[in-house]
Amino acid sequence: MEALEAFLLLHVETTEAPFDRGIIPAVTPKADVTKEELREASDRVARAAGRASAAPGLTQMYIGVSTSRRPVDPIAAWRSITTPKPLLEPGDVLDATEQILGRLEAMALKADAELPPTTGVEAMHPTVWGAARKLWLDGHYRLAVQTAAETLTTQVKARTGLSNMDATNVYEKVFATKAPVLKWPGNANDRTVSSMQSGLAKYAPGLNMTVRNTATHEAVDEMTAQQAQERLAALSLLAHWIDECEGPTTTGD
Repeated sequence: MEALEAFLLLHVETTEAPFDRGIIPAVTPKADVTKEELREASDRVARAAGRASAAPGLTQMYIGVSTSRRPVDPIAAWRSITTPKPLLEPGDVLDATEQILGRLEAMALKADAELPPTTGVEAMHPTVWGAARKLWLDGHYRLAVQTAAETLTTQVKARTGLSNMDATNVYEKVFATKAPVLKWPGNANDRTVSSMQSGLAKYAPGLNMTVRNTATHEAVDEMTAQQAQERLAALSLLAHWIDECEGPTTTGD
């Protein structure tokens, strides 16, 4: 629409001319406009029309014309305004593009409203998905899991200053039921707090052994996307829990 409006600024509409509309074009170039200007403006409209070519079909926006057996596509037929016996007037095309934009906006709003919540890999903890993303998108699912697990462990080591311990021992130390480095927030005597601390003491090292270690050791066997997604989800859950824990935030704290 914007390209067509700029194109029309270089023309004069002939709708009020006292002669047969079926013979002359709907618009004619202004006297002071050069051929180069016309060609450039025409090329811009043609390119824009090509990009918007699917819009009339998508929105079912066509124009009925008495001289045509079929409804006219206003985007595809825009150039007819410059030819003898034009199918459309400039106002027809502009009005149709406005309606197309309105229908597309309505369709977009409806599609947004009907979208399910984002629950896939992209919605996982940024540490996990950030480490796994490129490998995942390239189809290297096992390596995606391995990299995500190792990245999470590296962050925990940096946060707690336990960089010289292996991963399983780090998690055992960090979430130890007695004097943990990272504590689940709340009163330690609260049953929920106690349950979370005890659970993390088992979950974190267990996850490292069952997810990270197997992804590293089973180098010959590739994972399916489903298998990898389940493992990344488990790592993402741990990463979110780690974020909630109280304890050092940087190395040396």
